[in-house]
Amino acid sequence: MRYIYSMTKKERYQFVLNYFETHVPQAETELIYDNPYQLLVAVILSAQCTDKRVNLTTPAIFEKYPDIPALSTATFDELFPLIRSISYPNNKTKHLIGMANMVMDDFNGEIPITVPELVKLPGVGRKTANVITSVIDHQPNMAVDTHVFRVSARIGLTTNAKTPLQAELQLIKNIPKDKVHIAHHWLILHGRYICVARSPKCGECALRPACKYYQKITAA
Repeated sequence: MRYIYSMTKKERYQFVLNYFETHVPQAETELIYDNPYQLLVAVILSAQCTDKRVNLTTPAIFEKYPDIPALSTATFDELFPLIRSISYPNNKTKHLIGMANMVMDDFNGEIPITVPELVKLPGVGRKTANVITSVIDHQPNMAVDTHVFRVSARIGLTTNAKTPLQAELQLIKNIPKDKVHIAHHWLILHGRYICVARSPKCGECALRPACKYYQKITAA
């Protein structure tokens, strides 16, 4: 098994993807949802907030507002108490109501499933749109959150990427289109549980043979 100094970028990608395909063949979001509406609400709420906290919060929202038409009738004072425990509840309350109203007014009540359309919605940036389209429709879109950004740079899948968009473009250039939607989850979960921000668990990591970060710390 060759270490990073003898690996090309193509070989590094192949090593990482082959490992995940073999050992983590099923990977999906940890947000709990039953349909595109519920996923969109959950992803908007998940910005700078843990999936665990979101999953504790959404059941009450979905019970009171089971779909887009129902949410579009919500007032700030009605919705805010349901998401008070989420980070930035003021903005997210406004975003959810604004999103539901725009879907009703501009998209005939149907959640759009393309990135250019989704980013028009309040509270939906490129990352959120990439999540929705890749999870719901398996489109080859890579959502780059802090986990994906960190893991990709450490391993060496990205090089000198300064922004999430730069990282996204490098990743989708090198990952086969049919693997992009699941690779997103592989990288997130690896960053969440193994390649954590502080004190990454390199001793437990099977990606060490292809990891620039591991090579660097062991060579020091």
